[in-house]
Amino acid sequence: MIRGSIVALVTPMTSSGDVDFTALTTLVEHHIAAGTHGIVAVGTTGESATLPVGEHIKVVTAIVKQVAGRVKVIAGNGGNSTAEAIELTKAITPLGVDAFLNVTPYYNKPSQRGLIKHFEAIANSTDVPQILYNVPGRTAVDMLPETVAELAKHPKIIGIKEATGSLQRLKDIQALVDDSFILLSGDDETGLDFLKLGGHGVISVTNNIAAKEMAEMCNAVVEGDFELADAIDQRLKAVHSAMFVESNPVPVKWALCKMGLIPECIYRLPLVEPELNTQNVIEEALKNANLL
Repeated sequence: MIRGSIVALVTPMTSSGDVDFTALTTLVEHHIAAGTHGIVAVGTTGESATLPVGEHIKVVTAIVKQVAGRVKVIAGNGGNSTAEAIELTKAITPLGVDAFLNVTPYYNKPSQRGLIKHFEAIANSTDVPQILYNVPGRTAVDMLPETVAELAKHPKIIGIKEATGSLQRLKDIQALVDDSFILLSGDDETGLDFLKLGGHGVISVTNNIAAKEMAEMCNAVVEGDFELADAIDQRLKAVHSAMFVESNPVPVKWALCKMGLIPECIYRLPLVEPELNTQNVIEEALKNANLL
C-alpha cells in the first residue's frame, strides 16, 4: 500500500540550468532521514513540463538508485498527448519505480470518455501500477467520481491523487470504489481532514520544506492521535497557503533555497523567481512555523 507522507519532490538545478544531481541526492537523503514515506519523482512540482524525456528519465533513474528500496518511488508519466505519455511510460517502466503518477491531460480538455480511453491506454502499456492525478485548477479538466470508478476497474489503476481540495469529492469517490483503491490528497490545506475521512496519504508540496512534520502528522493519524495531528497541521497552515501564493513550484523552491536545503533557486523558463512581496510572505510563514 502506498500511503502516508509523500513528497512531490522539486528538481534542483544549477545556475547553468542543468539538473543539480548532487543537490538531488542530498534532498533524497534528507527525506528518508525525516521519515517521508514516498517520493514523487518529476511530477508537476518537479517541473516535468520543462524537462525533456531524456532528462526526465535521468532524474527518475537517479532517485530510484539513491532510494534503493527504502521508500516508495512514484514517477510522473502524464501528458496531454496519449502517445507521448505512453512513450514516457515505456521508457521509465524498466527503472524499478513502484508506481506512476498520471496527471489528466491539460489544455486540450478531453471529455470524460476521452479521459477513460487515455488512462486505459497508458495502463495497458506497462506492468507498473498507475495512480490517477486530478488537479483541475492546473489542467482545466475535472475527472469526475464516476470516471474514477470506471477506471478503478482496470487492474493496473490502483489509486488517485485528488487535488480539488473538496472533501465532498473524496466522499463521492469513496462511495464508488473498493476499499483497496488508494486515496491520496493533493491539497496540503485540506490534507489532514482528507486523512481523517479515510484517505490513505498526502502527496505534499509542503513536505519539501517540512518533511519531518508532515511525516509525524500522517503517523499521528494512523495512531489515532488527532490532537497531535491537529497541532502539527495548525503550525503549518500558513506554510500550506504560502506555497501557492505564486504558481507551484515557484514558492517552494525559493523556500528550500532560503532554508539552505538546495544551493540555488533556479527554475526553467517560463517560471522565474518569486516577486519580492511574495518572498516576504513565504519568509514570514517559514519563520512563524519555526522552519527558518
